[in-house]
Amino acid sequence: MSAQPQRGRVFGSALIIAGTTIGAGMLALPLASAGLGIVNASLLLIVMWALMAYTALLMLELHQHADADATLNRLAHQFLGRHGQWLASAAILFLLYSLCAAYISGGGGQMQHSLQQYWPQTPSGSGIVLFTLLVAVVVILGTRQVDIINRGLFTLKIVALVTSLVLITPHISAGHLVDMPLQQGLLLAAIPVVFTSFGFHSSIPSIVRYLDLDIASVRRALLWGSSLPLLVYLLWQLASFGSLGADELQRSGSLPDFMQAIRDVIAQPMVASGVSWFADLALATSFLGVSLGLFDFLADTFNANNKRGGRIGVGLITFIPPLLFALYYPEGFIAALGYAAIALAVLALWLPAAMVFQSRRRHPDADYQVIGGGIALALVAACGVVIIVAQLLK
Repeated sequence: MSAQPQRGRVFGSALIIAGTTIGAGMLALPLASAGLGIVNASLLLIVMWALMAYTALLMLELHQHADADATLNRLAHQFLGRHGQWLASAAILFLLYSLCAAYISGGGGQMQHSLQQYWPQTPSGSGIVLFTLLVAVVVILGTRQVDIINRGLFTLKIVALVTSLVLITPHISAGHLVDMPLQQGLLLAAIPVVFTSFGFHSSIPSIVRYLDLDIASVRRALLWGSSLPLLVYLLWQLASFGSLGADELQRSGSLPDFMQAIRDVIAQPMVASGVSWFADLALATSFLGVSLGLFDFLADTFNANNKRGGRIGVGLITFIPPLLFALYYPEGFIAALGYAAIALAVLALWLPAAMVFQSRRRHPDADYQVIGGGIALALVAACGVVIIVAQLLK
């Protein structure tokens, strides 16, 4: 492969990683870190990015010893046996169901707010049900439909994000940015949500295949692709803290409250509309991608046929559990993201550390090894314990 096409693939792969990462979880960052202040919240973002970028490189180290089309399940079976594969499967299911519940809670709340603006008598929960039905129909129709719709929504999402950040910048107050109300309990609560916002590891096998396991190319794609979300998150935190302040963010207990606070503080309709559009599009694109992954995983697990009846049956077990969570816990957007962190800690921290430990015992002279040695692997595993304990203590 010539250098020019390969550079194009690296760039495209980096964008895939960034697109996977920049989603609805970004909306929860200001709410989850409101009690930390902008400096501490930014430092926490950088630490979590470094942790997740490091474990992504650990995954790359594993792939050099596996088949080109190896998935996380197959890697877990290869290096950790059947029990490791079961753990990976359970963590994947828990992660995807938690994320679907979070996105239904957030997206349904946004749609409920929009419906009540035009029809004040809209019954409670209607937005949640309608939002779920719209996405469920697209997913059940097939991957091609999801791809077509997602491309358009993702393009609009990026335009809305850039527009929002540009328009919010003049409303940033220096006084809000120097406030540093660090509270240890809120630091503990922020860790799982910030960690989850860097969850791009599910796309690594696809990137490895796309770049033909060219170690240098995949490494660049992983680092560039994860760095772009870090930059976007830092700008989003700056805009949110600077325009609203930590106190106002702490009073916004849910995503609709947060969006309303932005509308109230920033009186310009164009700014409020841009942020609202980004929020809606981020939730829709994230929910489409995650629910499609869950749908395909369940279809493969139950060997469901691809006919209408089989797809509808898989659709029911895909969407009903997270829908019920959202209906009975409508304020659970941040809570569901936090619980997703437990499964992500297993998938992105514990499993890579354990598999690399076994891999280095079998292949001590491998061509590519991530720096850090056994101490770094132990530290990664310890970070997984901290994240899970932080979520449970909430």
